[in-house]
Amino acid sequence: MKVIETKLKGCYIIEPEIFRDSRGVFFESFNKKKFKEKTGLEIDFVQDNISISNKGVIRGLHIQKGECAQAKLIKVIKGKVLDVVVDVRKESKTFGQSFSCILSEVNKKQLFVPRGFLHGFSVLEDNTMVSYKCDNYYNKEAEDGVVYNDADLGIDWRLKDEEVVISEKDEKLIKFEDFKI
Repeated sequence: MKVIETKLKGCYIIEPEIFRDSRGVFFESFNKKKFKEKTGLEIDFVQDNISISNKGVIRGLHIQKGECAQAKLIKVIKGKVLDVVVDVRKESKTFGQSFSCILSEVNKKQLFVPRGFLHGFSVLEDNTMVSYKCDNYYNKEAEDGVVYNDADLGIDWRLKDEEVVISEKDEKLIKFEDFKI
């Protein structure tokens, strides 16, 4: 397992070691002991979520606030997404900065998103299945977020405007300048 820290401290790309033979492919998608050795982070995942979406869907930018904050480990089981995070930790040197990467069934990369980050993804292929582990339970009262197309963040979601599909809830999210953690 290769662990690479992104430009946003505490946010990591995880690349598994892939074994291929005549039977197919095998890889270890997560190993708690190895992750701790490489990052110094002790993570206990308590909830697994899966979403299935078609091309053009944008989910995000979401966060769980306060005691319900969540770290997440994101991977794509089928298809391809552009995964996006924004650092909203007030004390961070990278506050307000974003990072994005392609996660796909082909590259098998994962993204570890620490607590204190907005998270979202745009779906780049039909019938994409995204899996994410969380280290805290979802709480509806703690959910918040920032609108995906906020001009201050300037995120390129790699979709044309006419392709974008978002939920009614996400349409009502606020601008980054109004967001308070």
